[in-house]
Amino acid sequence: MSRTLFCAYLNKEAEGLDFQLYPGELGKRIFDNISKEAWALWQKKQTMLINEKKLNMMDAEHRKFLEQAMIGFLFEGKDPEIEGYTPPSA
Repeated sequence: MSRTLFCAYLNKEAEGLDFQLYPGELGKRIFDNISKEAWALWQKKQTMLINEKKLNMMDAEHRKFLEQAMIGFLFEGKDPEIEGYTPPSA
């Protein structure tokens, strides 16, 4: 059975995540406030960031950068800058 929540990113009621995908307090905040749809959007951005900036997830500084980008994207409405990427026009 899916759970519904008010998604902080989408600003509407949506299906919540099935379980906490990120550790700690931030993970709980994401689980409680971010929908599956918003998380999927973040995962696409995250993949582009990792590839474009050649991030190494073994590097603590790179992980910190990605975490800050995630917080900005999901909770502050900041779209990460990805060089050479132009969003599709609606």
